[in-house]
Amino acid sequence: MQGEDPNRIEQKDLVNRYVNDLRRFAFSQGQVLTQRSQWLYLGIAAVFLALIGIVIGNYFALENQQTLILISAAMIGGYMALNIGANDVANNMGPAVGGKVLTITAAVIIAAVCESLGALLAGGDVVKTVAKGIITPKGFITLSELRYVMLSALLAAALWINLATFFNAPVSTTHSIVGGILGAGLVAAGFNVVDWNTMLKIASSWVISPVLGGVIAASILLIIKLKILNVHDKISAAKRWLPILYALMGAAFVAYMSMKGLKKIWKPSSTEIIFYSFLALPIFWFFSKPIVNNQSLHLENNKKDIYNFFNIPLIIGVSLLCFAHGANDVANAVGPLAAIVASLGENSEIASKVTIPFWVILIGALGIALGLLLFGPKLIKTVGQKVTRLNAPRAYCVALSSAITVLIATSLGLPVSSTHIAIGSIFGIGFLREYLENPNKKKLRPGHKLNKTAEDAFFKVGIRHKRRLVRRRFLYSIVAGWIGTVPAAACLSGSIYFVLVKILNMA
Repeated sequence: MQGEDPNRIEQKDLVNRYVNDLRRFAFSQGQVLTQRSQWLYLGIAAVFLALIGIVIGNYFALENQQTLILISAAMIGGYMALNIGANDVANNMGPAVGGKVLTITAAVIIAAVCESLGALLAGGDVVKTVAKGIITPKGFITLSELRYVMLSALLAAALWINLATFFNAPVSTTHSIVGGILGAGLVAAGFNVVDWNTMLKIASSWVISPVLGGVIAASILLIIKLKILNVHDKISAAKRWLPILYALMGAAFVAYMSMKGLKKIWKPSSTEIIFYSFLALPIFWFFSKPIVNNQSLHLENNKKDIYNFFNIPLIIGVSLLCFAHGANDVANAVGPLAAIVASLGENSEIASKVTIPFWVILIGALGIALGLLLFGPKLIKTVGQKVTRLNAPRAYCVALSSAITVLIATSLGLPVSSTHIAIGSIFGIGFLREYLENPNKKKLRPGHKLNKTAEDAFFKVGIRHKRRLVRRRFLYSIVAGWIGTVPAAACLSGSIYFVLVKILNMA
């Protein structure tokens, strides 16, 4: 400013430089602390894997080579479980964090507990020897070759998921292990060993899972917007419609837990599942009405207060999703390990199904929980905050869509990925928001004309306000990760198998 005291200007410059120096110092300190934390977490993970090797080595008495194979498989299984916890669990808890319903700390603790309980209480006691029937080993490969196939597949899948987590890309752990088994199986016995019909179904799930999840999530959110959030009397609308939504969620999760979460310990028939689901509808509707009515007495007629109605159902929903995830996906970590365990000893053989010992399940459960606690927050933030902006209703739609989509796909015999469904649901919500909230829909009144200057200004405003509410960078990177998972894991596994066999032949 003209006439301002030079001393005053100099003081301002000094203050600004001092503030900037403080900011740089704080940033540097933050980076140092982050690096220290990462090294500490890596150290804890290394200790966990070392303990697995020590305990297995002391507990089992086998031939020297078999003992080495078992120790290696157990440690790699633990490494795989760590990576599942770091990557896959974010799909369930990310929306709740992004919707500001749970803090990162609360989400990680709840997920770790639910994942562990799901793995330990309802984790598979029997698993297919070759995951999802990808390869048929009998008549094509020997028992020792099968061990190396499983070992290579497990290590390749874990490495790929680790790499994806480093680049903030949520990928399917099921597809990772499938790709691993495919690659090692091809190198071991050629194309004849692979069930290509199953592989075609898995490839189709790359499209089916995210699209179906996105459509269902967007449809539910559209109903919530039209019937509750965008009406004048939001409280009355919430009292009328929320019990219906709660009943729908209750019925969906009763069916979901019957078909997925508890299927290893309780196997109801299709008729029983349908009966219990329809029975849940009036029960949840009846008990939710007084809860909604009572809660509405303390809220004001605005969107922000209406969001609070979705908090508790969302927390319950994501907790059940984590329980079911632990029950089902623990097999991705320890299924190949169980196959290796079954192939060792005097009475070993190539079986279509094998029993998973409790200690194997325990490795998977502890590894998933520890991986989530140590490395999970990074991807939870990505899923919950960086793809598109979420709030409680949107996160609720993601959780409900995940359950409904799995039910529909399972009933129709369609192969789907829970990872793809959850991320697809988030994208579906983001694209719906782009369509509904994009203000570049302005039209001139009939007969109204603008001069050139006004016309340019009009359209510039429209272009400036045309917001992209889904970050395309994450969309492209995530889709690339999905498409590349099976081929990348297959190439890694085939290379590991080739090197492993070469080393063993030279020994």
